[in-house]
Amino acid sequence: MPAADTVLRSSRGWDGGKRTNGVKRHIAVDVNGLLLAVVVTAASIQDRDTARRLLAALRGRFSTIRLVWADGGDPGRLPVWAKDVLALPMQIIKRIPGATGFHVRPRVWVAERSFAWINKHRRCARDYETRPDHHEAMVHIAMIATMTRRLART
Repeated sequence: MPAADTVLRSSRGWDGGKRTNGVKRHIAVDVNGLLLAVVVTAASIQDRDTARRLLAALRGRFSTIRLVWADGGDPGRLPVWAKDVLALPMQIIKRIPGATGFHVRPRVWVAERSFAWINKHRRCARDYETRPDHHEAMVHIAMIATMTRRLART
């Protein structure tokens, strides 16, 4: 996510793969897309390094979770680490071999839809925050607003 000019260079970075100058949000959601945990880092930090922080935060807050579905961008030793250290089994959702272009993968679209809900809020559409924990708080506020709006409709 692009950062505003007011954000310090120490809290943002450049991700060459996603061509992003700013921060990256990593979220864990339930099967309905509601936020369980969020970690915001500089864009220069690798996703596999942040995934450990996210899974540890998820396990710390929700001890009853029995399975985590993860995007194919988190392969390697992460599922072994999550199972051995956190007692949290992971299932990696991979791309369809040989497929070109966009195709819907099961479970991955739930988190992408949650990112869209978060980006509807002005303060979350661009990184205005000078500290990552402030940005995480804004993501929580955006999801709280989304959930309360839905509750008010019923």
